[in-house]
Amino acid sequence: MISMNYLAQTAFFGVRAVLLALMFSGTIASAQTSVPRVVQNTQCTQIKVCYCVNDEFLPIIDEKVKALRAMIAAEKASGKAIGYFSVPLSTTGGGYFGVNVEVSGRAKLRIEERFGKDQVWVLNPAMKEADLSAPSGARGGHGEYMLMWTRVLEGASGLGEDFDFVYFAGPSDFAAFFGLTGQGDMETIAKYFDKRFAEDASLKREVERGRVTKNSFRNYYALRASVSFSNGAHDEWNIVRLLNERRRGDPKFGNAGQIPKFFDGKAVSSGEFENPIAAGSPGACKAP
Repeated sequence: MISMNYLAQTAFFGVRAVLLALMFSGTIASAQTSVPRVVQNTQCTQIKVCYCVNDEFLPIIDEKVKALRAMIAAEKASGKAIGYFSVPLSTTGGGYFGVNVEVSGRAKLRIEERFGKDQVWVLNPAMKEADLSAPSGARGGHGEYMLMWTRVLEGASGLGEDFDFVYFAGPSDFAAFFGLTGQGDMETIAKYFDKRFAEDASLKREVERGRVTKNSFRNYYALRASVSFSNGAHDEWNIVRLLNERRRGDPKFGNAGQIPKFFDGKAVSSGEFENPIAAGSPGACKAP
């Protein structure tokens, strides 16, 4: 026979369990609501290139664009021609961000030395002043960076008036970094990987995550290292093409006032730079 005391205890623990469950679910709900929600919206530039962007970065992008334009204006005021360096930076396809940043820095100096340090200033997209980091700790992605660079490239009037040329990185820019001679280039790159892997904690993490392997690193820098395999650089090529199209129709510029393009150190012909290439990854936000 079940005693009344037993029934009372059962009822007590049943109610207690329900209360605990409600408290626990409330805690979860509270935790869930406290997590900031990423809000993305489509942002388009003057030349009608659109990107899907995290709203948190919009004021940061505004500040960076102003600062970069001021930097360009200061160099231009000193009488220098202004160039933009398009280079793959992200860790993808076997490439490694750390190496790409160093390649970009050295290539900037080499281009400036080629034309004369007192005559030319090249905007390096890997510069620390262009870093997109939010107060929350989040870092900008492709859409955020490309919105910033598109706005910088198009300038205040949408004609790219701040730039005198754009230089697209090619195989020779990377070969110079590794000291490739055309003899045993893959061996040279493989040895470089071993040395860097032993010293670079960030590269080790990328290897542990499966984003880079010794063979993918070797193949990328021996066979693919150039703007030809970069989403961002594809977008930048098309952005400059659009700017030149607008310039050709503007009486202040016309054909003679188009922005020259260089690839791998050589000037690109009009037939090449007037043609679009496959887009990287611009576009409006996709519906959920």
